[in-house]
Amino acid sequence: MKISTLLNYAGDYHAAVDEVVALEKAGLDTVFVAEAYGFDAVSMMGFLAAKTERVQIGSGILPVYTRTPTLLAMTAAGLDNLTGGRAILGLGASGPQVIEGWHGIPYDAPLARIRETIDICRTVWSRERLNHQGKKYTMPLPKDQGTGLGKPLKMITVPPRKDIPIIVASLTHKSVEMTAELAEGWLPTMFIPGKANDYWGDALKAGAAKRSGDLPPLETYAGGMVAIGEGLEGLRDFGRPMTALYVGGMGARGKNFYNTVFANMGFEKEAKEIQDLYLDGKKTEAAAAIPDEFIEQTTLVGPEGFVRDRISALKESGVTSLNVNLAGQTLDDRVRIMDKLRTLADAA
Repeated sequence: MKISTLLNYAGDYHAAVDEVVALEKAGLDTVFVAEAYGFDAVSMMGFLAAKTERVQIGSGILPVYTRTPTLLAMTAAGLDNLTGGRAILGLGASGPQVIEGWHGIPYDAPLARIRETIDICRTVWSRERLNHQGKKYTMPLPKDQGTGLGKPLKMITVPPRKDIPIIVASLTHKSVEMTAELAEGWLPTMFIPGKANDYWGDALKAGAAKRSGDLPPLETYAGGMVAIGEGLEGLRDFGRPMTALYVGGMGARGKNFYNTVFANMGFEKEAKEIQDLYLDGKKTEAAAAIPDEFIEQTTLVGPEGFVRDRISALKESGVTSLNVNLAGQTLDDRVRIMDKLRTLADAA
């Protein structure tokens, strides 16, 4: 199995690059750079391109609302050129809190935007003249919406690849179905082997039935925090604050996609409790309310046998790349964890 990791939203970019360089040598296959409402992801991706040699560099994710589809295509093609064909374009919708609160853009028609963006990117990379007439995007812009001087253009430069991989961070059934139909990869969250198929299985099958034969098999990136050894189970709790943030605070009541997934993974009562606590400002209590069962099933923290079993369960559930967060306190610790994980992943 492949191994990927997601860089944190905040932190020192220089230190993060040094870490990726070290992890690349230890066997890391892919690094995703997140973008929320801190530093942008693209700057870091370019920095990583200059400092690494083998690892794939992906956006994890770029919201489709904040850049035009053609700019997303140009950005991915530029990164692919810098890296010699190691770019991945990760797309998603983010959520209304960020899109409307930070960017001031209406959060409308996320599926239509992602679908059209994928189509436009592939047209751009194929160096076809761009003539797109969609529900959300129109190129060239018609006379009644502009000067009337727009013309169908094709990309001036020649991209290294016309099939740069596109992955989509999707959670709802409709968006997962679209991902399985159109994208090269899927970046889910709160993925629990066994339960994930019960919740998303029908959507994945429906999308796969419409998938073009020109596309490779869908890559699925899932995993969790990793620490391998005896007596480390207490480290699992380090992920509680972030889980509480997503389940409890990423959206209002009835408008939190992560809370919905958490509830449908078998934790309906707990989902409501965590959200109520978090929105009432009781963040510590919200983190404590996350069930131990969920923490155990979404981490790879414990003795080597436990981690090996979790990897096998993820693989059986369709995961092709272990998307992990290394729990070591120092860079040397995290490199050692990556080295052990690389051995286990290769044997899976």
